[in-house]
Amino acid sequence: MFVFQSRRQQSLSLKDKGNQLFKNHRWASAECLYSEALSLCPLSFSSDRAVLFSNRGAARVHLGEKDRAIADCSKALELNPDYVKALLRRAELYEQTDKLDEALDDYNKVLQREPGNSQARGGAVRLPPLIHERNEKLKEEMMSKLKDLGNMILRPFGLSTNNFQLNQDQSTGAYNINFVQNPEHNNNR
Repeated sequence: MFVFQSRRQQSLSLKDKGNQLFKNHRWASAECLYSEALSLCPLSFSSDRAVLFSNRGAARVHLGEKDRAIADCSKALELNPDYVKALLRRAELYEQTDKLDEALDDYNKVLQREPGNSQARGGAVRLPPLIHERNEKLKEEMMSKLKDLGNMILRPFGLSTNNFQLNQDQSTGAYNINFVQNPEHNNNR
């Protein structure tokens, strides 16, 4: 037991030194100390390890290593799912890396734990329209590619996707497809 406490104290000392380096904008050195502290900190001290992962993630953000920072925040959250600071940091990183659905999920988790958190509330309000816009754009791109593919297949038969009308039934959401013999002639009516 004494060995574990000794290793924990060494890791906490390294964390404090890393925090000082972080405050002085020496992020690479801070990252190294947090990594060293993690290698010393016994696995049984999951709360301490969660803080170390989160701190190392913060250092990695400043080093431009967003994917590695996300991984560190995720590891911190595996160890302590209620760690709001790690959730917020990961939400920001997800947003910065265009993982908007994941960011919104993390902001909502923060709001479950801290309903008054203004940063999470801002993200929860800001992201849904961005997600909708992105999804609509992806849907348009997909439909365009499908139309191009359809035209390529139909061309040898003297047809195009313009020969087919797609109508959605508003009550069920189902689609009906109608064949149009001369689409150019019908558009002039």
